[in-house]
Amino acid sequence: MNDTKKPRAKGPKRPRKPKVDPFAIGELEITDYRDVKMLRRFISDTGKILPRRRTGLSAKNQRRLSQTIKIARQLALVPYTDKLVRK
Repeated sequence: MNDTKKPRAKGPKRPRKPKVDPFAIGELEITDYRDVKMLRRFISDTGKILPRRRTGLSAKNQRRLSQTIKIARQLALVPYTDKLVRK
């Protein structure tokens, strides 16, 4: 038999914590493009909008959030890029 599989790291398996959509439970409001602190939570350190699998948002709320971030960028509340990464 051909054993080309790498052995997995042994250790305690913890169940993943389910991601909760903060907009669905009413914790945050999406439509407020002036709330830069809230929008920064969904933008990476290089200025990209984080994907759904990382933020835990529903598809509908992710679309609304991306439109809100784009409005804030056009009004210069949120930068298009934070820092220039060069190697």
